[in-house]
Amino acid sequence: MLRTLYRRLVKLLLGFVALSALLVLVLRWVPPPFTALMVERKIESWNDGEPIDLQRTWRPLKQLPDDLKIAVIAGEDQKFAEHWGFDVAAIQAAMAHNERGGSLRGASTLSQQTAKNLFLWSGRSWLRKGLEVWFTGLLELLWPKQRILEVYLNSVEFGNGIFGAEAAAQHHFGIGAAYLSARQASLLAAVLPNPREWSASRPSAYVSRRASWIRQQSRQLGGSDYLMALKGRLP
Repeated sequence: MLRTLYRRLVKLLLGFVALSALLVLVLRWVPPPFTALMVERKIESWNDGEPIDLQRTWRPLKQLPDDLKIAVIAGEDQKFAEHWGFDVAAIQAAMAHNERGGSLRGASTLSQQTAKNLFLWSGRSWLRKGLEVWFTGLLELLWPKQRILEVYLNSVEFGNGIFGAEAAAQHHFGIGAAYLSARQASLLAAVLPNPREWSASRPSAYVSRRASWIRQQSRQLGGSDYLMALKGRLP
């Protein structure tokens, strides 16, 4: 009986590994029609009794401005071009900070955030964290860096029901994402740690300061020259 159970568990595990790898491989070329986070937000709105209309329009990476790409990297993951999914130094620093008490600090890379938004649910548990590590590894193995950035920019949450750069630009500034200025791009990047509480179009003093810091960091990283490091980075 135990052997039968063991064999079934092994088959389930191997099936999950194969299917998840196949799904990630397909999404290397096919734009994801929706994400797990979008589904979660929709269900939350139904439970709250205030259904929301999710806004999202896919835009290829080449149609998004360099100012937005570098602003997101500067604000969220400055080692994006160097690491393979995990920023070990940032994780260690976050763990040390959290052990001292106070507000929790995260250390998720863009790759981790993409994996979480695309495939997983919110919350903190060892199971979800383990799956995040698995899917992050698959993304880094099967996708080039530019694809990770493209999916991230088209899937990240910029406000209540607002997903992706195009919907965010339309909602906050009334323009297409391709026409964002450097300041507008930095404001969008500045709200990413807390997009449902902070506004890019009506920034608080803190968000404005953070946007200014992001523009400074973008220049120090090299701007468009930094993005060139992503080209040709194949798994």
